[in-house]
Amino acid sequence: MEEREGEVRWDGLCSRDAATRAAALDNIGQAVLRRSETIAPVAAVPPTRAADGLLVPGARDGLSEVLARLLMLSKRCPFPDVREKSEAILSGVQELGLRIPRPLGHGPSRFIPEKETIQVGNEDTMMHTLFADSFATLGRLDNVTLVMVFHPQYLESFLKTQHYLLQMDGPLPLHYRHYIGIMAAARHQCSYLVNLHVNDFLHVGGDPKWLNGLENAPQKLKNLGELNKMLAHRPWLITKEHIEQLLKTEENSWSLAELIHAVVLLTHYHSLASFTFGCGISPEIDCEGGHTFRPPSVSNYCICDITNGYHGVDEIHASPTGSIPVSICPNKHSSTESVCEVEALMEKMKQLQECRDEEEASQEEMATRFEREKRESMFVCSSEDEESAPTRDVSRHFEDTSYGYKDFSRHGMHVPTFRVQDYSWEDHGYSLVNRLYPDVGQLLDEKFHIAYNLTYNTMAMHKDVDTSMLRRAIWNYIHCMFGIRYDDYDYGEINQLLDRSFKVYIKTVVCTPEKTTKRMYDSFWRQFEHSEKVHVNLLLVEARMQAELLYALRAITRYMT
Repeated sequence: MEEREGEVRWDGLCSRDAATRAAALDNIGQAVLRRSETIAPVAAVPPTRAADGLLVPGARDGLSEVLARLLMLSKRCPFPDVREKSEAILSGVQELGLRIPRPLGHGPSRFIPEKETIQVGNEDTMMHTLFADSFATLGRLDNVTLVMVFHPQYLESFLKTQHYLLQMDGPLPLHYRHYIGIMAAARHQCSYLVNLHVNDFLHVGGDPKWLNGLENAPQKLKNLGELNKMLAHRPWLITKEHIEQLLKTEENSWSLAELIHAVVLLTHYHSLASFTFGCGISPEIDCEGGHTFRPPSVSNYCICDITNGYHGVDEIHASPTGSIPVSICPNKHSSTESVCEVEALMEKMKQLQECRDEEEASQEEMATRFEREKRESMFVCSSEDEESAPTRDVSRHFEDTSYGYKDFSRHGMHVPTFRVQDYSWEDHGYSLVNRLYPDVGQLLDEKFHIAYNLTYNTMAMHKDVDTSMLRRAIWNYIHCMFGIRYDDYDYGEINQLLDRSFKVYIKTVVCTPEKTTKRMYDSFWRQFEHSEKVHVNLLLVEARMQAELLYALRAITRYMT
């Protein structure tokens, strides 16, 4: 692409070579100051000035977007030289009489106080390597990464897998990959992910017309819409006939390898939408909702911030309705009550282990307990009147907006149980993915195992605790909601270990993540660390992704045989 005069080029900032970054920063600084100087004289007209006498850059000249990106780099770049120089460029712009943006919100998550997250610039060596890798690959250090880094081992596997899916050799062209990511994230109205991938889609040469709606995309991608909505909301309905339709539609047909790539991308972004809502991920600083050109008021925030859902530090724990029920506010509940909650959970784990050692339930009893848990999971739901994070309407990126999650047995419809003994990831799905999309099966397998086995042997304030029973209960409860049964697991353990508020949170994050609220996040495991709640979200992400994959891969296997 031909470089226009004054064009701001960001590519060099991703280099690990300091000299390359310095040259890129000099070019950016010169381009920004040149553009600012051409606008600044216009500030002589009084109406264009803000109350503080500074001119607000217009969107038309593109400068506001550039300044927002510099703000992001000054706060979120893992390279100190880039942070410092970006800040200096912004100061230079301000000295010319132009308003510069400031961040909205408080850190990468609306649910986790900023002071309890990893601050860029204060990370340890391993985390810095992960941050630098992520920035070099994506050109940004996103908020998902800044929350996932509570668990560096998992984050490393996650970034490696995502990089392979989006940027390495594979059956699908690059712009298709990002468009499929947009389609998947839009099913849950996840404007955070949609915004990121709209930018990436355009960056790799995608046609802007496709972004006006799915009807403007090629027929081949439109045909994927049905599979997208079923995977996201009712994966148990996918049959080999759905697969056959995609593979045999003449000039718009998918190859098996392309379809596997698409299925992995769809399931990746459905589950990442769960993580985004489940951890209350904030908009990126340089995206809509992440910054403002308005000045801060005396009390550190202005009315525009409040209407956008961003509150002062003192209000950060307020519930969406403004009231703070004593039973669920993290600062108001009795710490003794919460400590008792942890002790009670540990005691139940101990008793269940003793029962396991003494006697084993019959296969019939195990099957009955599974069916009971599956049936009960249908009646776990949150109150509908709670407010969740406001999101931009992204429905143009998918069809059939009324199609959503439905429990198994509505209106007498029965869905057969999916027995892992008949079709499992380890014995069937893994090899199918690896055969048709080499190395991806291995990457996914590693990510599943890290999430499932990750432990620091702690529970809240307790150390040297074996948490395997609890982790297995969470994983199997999610699969149970999808009708997936493990013959060797006693589903009676789930009711013992997961209380109602926790089940409401799990089901909401996994099935209707867009309805997740801070109140739900605060109300389960009140005495646990935020890192432990993020760990729960990693289990939800991977268990959900594997459940969707099992249904899709089983249908593909049935088509092939």
